[in-house]
Amino acid sequence: MKPVVLSGGSGTRLWPVSRKKFPKQFCEIFADSLQTLTLKRVAKLGNPDIVTNQELKSLTEIHVKKSQVSVEQIIYEPMAKNTAPAVLVSCWGLAQKGLEKECVGFFPADHLIQDEDEFIQAVKVAEKSALSGRIVILGVRPTYPETGYGYIQKTKKNLSLDSKVFGVVKFHEKPDLEKANQFLASKEYLWNAGIFVGTVEIFLKSFKTHQPEMWNIVQNLKSDFSNLKEIYQEFKNLSIDYAIMEKLGESELSVVPVDLGWNDVGSWDAVAAHYRALGQNEIGATVVSTDLAHNANNNFVFSQTGRTISFVDVNNLIVVDTPDGLLISEKGSTQNVRKIVEMLSQTQPQLVEQNTFEERPWGQFEILRDQPNFKSKLIKVGANSQISYQSHAQRAEHWIITKGAGEVVLNDEIIPVKAGSHVFIPLGAKHRIRNTTSDILEFVEVQLGSYFGEDDIVRYQDDYKRT
Repeated sequence: MKPVVLSGGSGTRLWPVSRKKFPKQFCEIFADSLQTLTLKRVAKLGNPDIVTNQELKSLTEIHVKKSQVSVEQIIYEPMAKNTAPAVLVSCWGLAQKGLEKECVGFFPADHLIQDEDEFIQAVKVAEKSALSGRIVILGVRPTYPETGYGYIQKTKKNLSLDSKVFGVVKFHEKPDLEKANQFLASKEYLWNAGIFVGTVEIFLKSFKTHQPEMWNIVQNLKSDFSNLKEIYQEFKNLSIDYAIMEKLGESELSVVPVDLGWNDVGSWDAVAAHYRALGQNEIGATVVSTDLAHNANNNFVFSQTGRTISFVDVNNLIVVDTPDGLLISEKGSTQNVRKIVEMLSQTQPQLVEQNTFEERPWGQFEILRDQPNFKSKLIKVGANSQISYQSHAQRAEHWIITKGAGEVVLNDEIIPVKAGSHVFIPLGAKHRIRNTTSDILEFVEVQLGSYFGEDDIVRYQDDYKRT
């Protein structure tokens, strides 16, 4: 089958680690980023495609390379329009390749699944049912009365086609706690995991029937996607649930109930629950040990700073520590982090937009200090990689090599460098640094000038075709 990974997100629910320009699918809260884990998981079904936002192009390609998964195609949406346009455009593209009869599965990039063997088996069951002309959803059996998920009400009896497949009675919006408890007790309600399987043909037929306006728009999409921006501007912002799934009849839609150890990682409470399930005492990262807690229980810490964090006489707290943001919340309340993000968007938008670090195709950098009169960074250049040949109009730079070896090109002059070397880059000078080894090349950059924004770059040559 053809797996398609839907990689969107605004980066609000796992703030301060996740940001708008670094949403949660790229956060390495677990062993790998969530997108990498998803790609490795669905690659067992076939070479995946990805649908993501144009603004996430660089991050997507970096993490695809890290995953070492053979991704067949990446569709870059020119603007975010929710999941319905992503599904439609993906299926339209597959149909243009003559793959109408192919079974396609859509998988969120930012979910966690512990039982991957069960996941593969469940998708294969869904695929078998889908080939009979249905769209099939994976519905997760709830383990507690969650109020943050949508629910799918299944039929009491399974379909005759397969004992593991049931009909869908109704979709239910996020319930209050009383109703969530009723859903849990009845055993007829499942969490909507946002995983859908069907043939390309049946997805397109469903759009033609239930979203004729979207169907008419996509008819004008060129097979090479060269006019994708014009097409996307005409689409409405619709989820696939609302656009299609909730409109399908009993003969068109079915559900496979599953127990996957599924987690949508939609809040820090969900992250804490995952660590608890792994028996890691809810400590996510290398921070707290029991001897740093006095009369304190059931607390969770995730830190990117290395600071020592201790608890005294407090219980049931979640603490998330990053270089430029600290979140402290009572357990059970982290769904409200979005309210903090809304406030910060008005007062300190940089804390919502981006992290103190950025990943680049050649490596990464971390901002150490950002002051009115200077800015300093720790920069790491990957093995046998180089930054673009560039200049800055509003700043000069001092480079102090702290690890590794390589060469600096300064106005076409090649200067060998190693740990302890210092190079001054005058304002307006053309320059780049090149790692000529198989180890990391690391240096501290101190910027002096009138403006330190990342957009003060003129590129003359770039291995990654950036402008």
